Amino acid sequence: MTLYLDNAATTPVRPEVLEAMAPYLTRFFGNPSSHHEVGEAAASALDDARARIALVLGMRAGDVMFTSGGTESNNAAIKGLVLGSRRRHLVTTAIEHESVLASADYLARLHDVSVTHAPVDHTGALAPAALRDALDDDTALVSIGYANNEVGTIQDAVALAAVAHERGVPLHLDAVQAAGWLPLAGLGADAITVAGHKIGAPKGTGILAVRGRLPFEPLLHGGGQERGRRSGTPDVAGAVAIARALELAEAERVDEAARVSMLRDAFIARVLALVPGARITGHPTRRLPGTASFVFPGTNGETVLLELERRGIVSSSGSACAAGSDAASHVLLALGVSPDDARTAVRFTLPHGITVSLDPVADAVADAVSAVGSRG
Repeated sequence: MTLYLDNAATTPVRPEVLEAMAPYLTRFFGNPSSHHEVGEAAASALDDARARIALVLGMRAGDVMFTSGGTESNNAAIKGLVLGSRRRHLVTTAIEHESVLASADYLARLHDVSVTHAPVDHTGALAPAALRDALDDDTALVSIGYANNEVGTIQDAVALAAVAHERGVPLHLDAVQAAGWLPLAGLGADAITVAGHKIGAPKGTGILAVRGRLPFEPLLHGGGQERGRRSGTPDVAGAVAIARALELAEAERVDEAARVSMLRDAFIARVLALVPGARITGHPTRRLPGTASFVFPGTNGETVLLELERRGIVSSSGSACAAGSDAASHVLLALGVSPDDARTAVRFTLPHGITVSLDPVADAVADAVSAVGSRG
């Protein structure tokens, strides 16, 4: 039996989510823009999903926009908020998801936007002082990952928001990995990104919440749906699904985070004890409850993954968006890890509800690393 420990890449759809969305794929299939009974039933479900999501995010229902996932939400947030502003400076970091970095590059190449990558320390943490130094009077937006998708380091979102707001700059938080593990309300963020498939909703569902007072230039133009911020017929079933998944994750969050953190810490300790030279990457304590990321110098991360899969354990070497690439992780390089060591990275991400002991997994890691190293 395979043990799936790559939940940062994607998660299975929860049964409760399937049950909630099913009627909107069949019986209540209407276009919510249509002014008749069938369309109005769909519109009512869409409004309800928007309101329920807003409660979890601590924002207004009108701030919530439905998207196709985290990549679209990040693109829309960064491009929409920068192009909607008269300012032309974006601040982010070098450890962000590819959708953030590529959006920043697009703005720099085609819209004469200057981009500053505020420095993080060797754990991936961005100090408020470092952010303050990166801001200037032309800064339109700060875009930061609430929790890093590769090493799991959690940023002090409240402190970073306060620094940004000192200069009148809005803060966009990429909360794709944080949703379900960390609080999403009361952070001071002006825009928040969530992806459905990370929290038990289907792939192709996402949220971008942007406070309504902020000028926003839409990526998609057409019929003016989503209050003019994203044209196109809304996916009502997907909206219902991600609303239900987010509610469930939020209801379980505190207990699950505490329980899974204990399993993660025991797993990390056992791996470090069993594997000579192994190092944990990211912040030692301020990390996502389900994330344990390592480098195993003298090996090859992809080969270790193959050995683990032979032993019934599925994990990853980092971001699924960069899977198959021979390049060293840009995240690890930014943390000061050497290119050779960065290519030995292996990431384990635990699911909500996990109950099995991870001691056998740590033993399998030790065996896999030893097998790879012996070929050396």
